[in-house]
This record gives sequence, structure tokens and C-alpha cells, in this order.
Amino acid sequence: MLKSLYLPALAVIIAFVGLAMTDSNAEYICGDANSDGSLNVSDAIYIANYVFMGGPMPDPGCCGIACGGMVTDYDGNFYRTVLIGDQCWMMDNLKVTHYRNGDTIPNVTDAGEWHDFATGAFCEFNNDPVNVDTYGRLYNWYAVTDGRNIAPEGWHVATLEEWQTLAMYLGGDAVAGGKLKVAGTAFWMSPNTGATNESGFTALPGGYRDGYGGFVATGTQARFWTSTTYGGADFGEYLYVVHDNAELLQTWLYARFGLSIRCVKD
Repeated sequence: MLKSLYLPALAVIIAFVGLAMTDSNAEYICGDANSDGSLNVSDAIYIANYVFMGGPMPDPGCCGIACGGMVTDYDGNFYRTVLIGDQCWMMDNLKVTHYRNGDTIPNVTDAGEWHDFATGAFCEFNNDPVNVDTYGRLYNWYAVTDGRNIAPEGWHVATLEEWQTLAMYLGGDAVAGGKLKVAGTAFWMSPNTGATNESGFTALPGGYRDGYGGFVATGTQARFWTSTTYGGADFGEYLYVVHDNAELLQTWLYARFGLSIRCVKD
């Protein structure tokens, strides 16, 4: 009964959000989820049917080249997007628990099992689902490189080169980290050096899981896998920002570490 009441309300909200973002001269109409060439309540119902009833997935190109709207993953999670230079990035860390084809990604909670796992896996920080809404989920690198694809249709896990392009646009590695981090100390530990979030990227300190299954650095670090390998299948490149430095830092890690993921539009 409750679902029958809030679905129409959600549909109306989505429709009006789409209308507010529509460019009448654009090749695509943002919000035209069913690709019928117009924006109306049927698009909102189409999206609600997908999210709550398992109906067909909305057209991934429904927002065309526009950036700043929402993108949906296989599970129905919504992600904000932001245009930074010529790149369209997610503003939120990935939360999905399935690959693009619908296969389940294992949720590995036990520390020993996490250390031994040599295929794709995810976890929540401290194995606590309450952290997901704010910080997303943590994934090992095997999930990043799995051929079934962890990113939503039309998106991919950013490469090292794409992260470098982002840093260059923001003025170089020395200052890019600050421009990616959410300002203040509501999430980040003091002093949160150089944080302005002027890029809109909205990096939050979700911490990470080490190769032995321990949870580390919430409040002080945000670590993001790239899809770029470092010398073999068991090592991946990653970027990170910290609470006491404005720099965007880069190095590599063993694939069994659990890091956040940000996706960029194809």
C-alpha cells in the first residue's frame, strides 16, 4: 500500500527534475527515459518501474552529451554527475553490488577470506551498511578489471590517464587534491588542507580496506582505483587525497586492497 502511494509522488518529482534540466535545442532531451522524443509523466513512470519493479532499464543516452543529471546503476542506485573540463564524472562513489550483466559481486566480510580472495569482491567500511549512503562501497581491483563491467552502461572506471587529465585541468597535482575534496571538517579530519571542492567532484574520506582485511583511514583519506594495471594482473594504479595535504597523490597497490571507485562517462 505504501509503495503505491510513493511511486506516483516519485514519478512526478523525477518528471519535474527532468523538465528543469531540459535543453529544447539539444539532440537528446534529458529525462526522455523511454526514448519517445518527448518529456512527460510516462518517462517518470518508466524510471520508477525500472527502479522498483525490475522493468526495462532507461535509455542510458537519455541525457545525451549533457552532464549534471543523474545516472543509475544495475541496482537502481542514483549518482550525481558533474562536468569537469571535458570529462563527465560521477560525484558519488560507486555502490553497486552486481556487474552490468546482473551477476552478483561477492560481499566479503571476513578478513581472512578478503585476504585470500582472488576475484572481484566488495565490502562496506567496517562491514557496516550505514556507511554506504555517504561513502559508497569498497572494491578490490579484481572487481574493477572484471570483464563483466562494474560501471553502469555508458560509463567506465576512470583510467590513470583520465585522472591525470583531471588533475591537469585543475592546475596540476600539487593543488588538484584540494579542489576535489569537500571543504570543512564535517567529514574530513582537521586541517583538511586546501579543500575547496571547486571542481564539484565532492571527495569524501571513506577510508579503505587493506590487503589483510583491516579497515583504515576513514576521516583522513579517500582512495580511488583506476582501471590501469601496474605491471601485472595483481597490481593496480590508484589516486588518493588526504586531510593534511592539497595534493592529488598517485601510486599503486596490491589488488586485494579495497578502495572506492569513481566512474567517468564514455
